[in-house]
Amino acid sequence: MSDFNTNVIEEFRTNEGRVGGPFAGAPIVLVHHRGRKTGKESVAPMMYLPHESDSDVVYVFASKGGAPENPAWYHNLVAAGHATVERGTETYDVNVRELTGAERDQRYAEQAGLYPGFADYAVKTAGIRTIPVLELTRS
Repeated sequence: MSDFNTNVIEEFRTNEGRVGGPFAGAPIVLVHHRGRKTGKESVAPMMYLPHESDSDVVYVFASKGGAPENPAWYHNLVAAGHATVERGTETYDVNVRELTGAERDQRYAEQAGLYPGFADYAVKTAGIRTIPVLELTRS
């Protein structure tokens, strides 16, 4: 997966935030986070859902392709409470907030409606885990 991510990151930076392949046409953000155990900085490409009226807010989904466990970046972001993102040609700091309850369900349903793969991920994780949704707000 890291070679795949490296290629997506390079393509994102070369094309002002746009990528092809399985993410063609999808909104992508690069999230910089620091390992809570290792202290190592990493960058993870993620699809995001923009807030409908606030351009400083995006939502990311810790789907991990429907795997039974949450991705490491999710734990790192929640523990830190902040991160840096690259979105298009901009780089900026964000505050991280995990959505819960109806608020989480609404945002996840929006994403699954736009990108049916996310509905598939929810089916794969049913009874195992609820896929977390994080709100990233420009700080």
